[in-house]
Amino acid sequence: MRVLSTIAGRAAAGFLLASLLAMPGVAHAQSCGNGPEGFDRWLAAMKVQAAKQGISQSAIDRALAGVSYDRTVIGLDRNQRSFKLSFEQFYARRVGSSLMNRARQRLNQHKAIFDRVEKQFGVPREIIVSIWGLETNFGADTSGRFSIVRSLATLAYDCRRSAFFTPQFLDAIRIIQRGDMTPEQMRGGWAGEIGQTQFLPSPFIRYAVDYDGNGRRDLVNSVPDILASTANFLKGHGWRAGGSWEPGSANYAVIRDWNRAEVYQRTISVMATRLRGS
Repeated sequence: MRVLSTIAGRAAAGFLLASLLAMPGVAHAQSCGNGPEGFDRWLAAMKVQAAKQGISQSAIDRALAGVSYDRTVIGLDRNQRSFKLSFEQFYARRVGSSLMNRARQRLNQHKAIFDRVEKQFGVPREIIVSIWGLETNFGADTSGRFSIVRSLATLAYDCRRSAFFTPQFLDAIRIIQRGDMTPEQMRGGWAGEIGQTQFLPSPFIRYAVDYDGNGRRDLVNSVPDILASTANFLKGHGWRAGGSWEPGSANYAVIRDWNRAEVYQRTISVMATRLRGS
């Protein structure tokens, strides 16, 4: 979701750190580092902490087999530049006629699913399809280059945002335990983003929906699951059915919960408005 961008707020990070430290036994496991030294000790402590939180030993063993520190992920984390653009620059770079045309095609192609999702969750299809297009170009840009578990282990260990990424790391193991994805299927963005609308593991655990009824939540290949889960996230954050999504509205504030970058929020809003107008 670049729900990744929800990590930006200091208040959120402080709350997460306080919550983590309140958990039994987490203080020892919460040590962090700024390089690979100490990673193996940290990982061993986190395995103990995961078990204390009720994650099965089988899931821990399967998820963490061979996991190591990833220097590439740290480099990418230190060099995020796209959100430093102005809105005009960001919109021009991310939204063009081809993306708008593909969005219209998806609205027609999946009309029945959008009808169902919109009725059940109250989130307009234009908002959902805008997020879908912006996140991964409707799945075309989900390369699966990175191991999600390895990336999140690295970021949870790294001192810069350990308080945010530690719960994401543990929830990645819970996704495997729950049977939604195997360790081999857990591949995605460098910051642990999953699927075509880029859910991080904690929102996945809370909001992912099995909308096609096959027994698992599949945000990589199942369009019904992808659309319903995205709508469920927005509804869960207070989306008001029938309301405006223009800046200053309650629904615009919900878009902020999807992504903390102002340029991204405005891009979702403007793209959705233009799709509705067309």
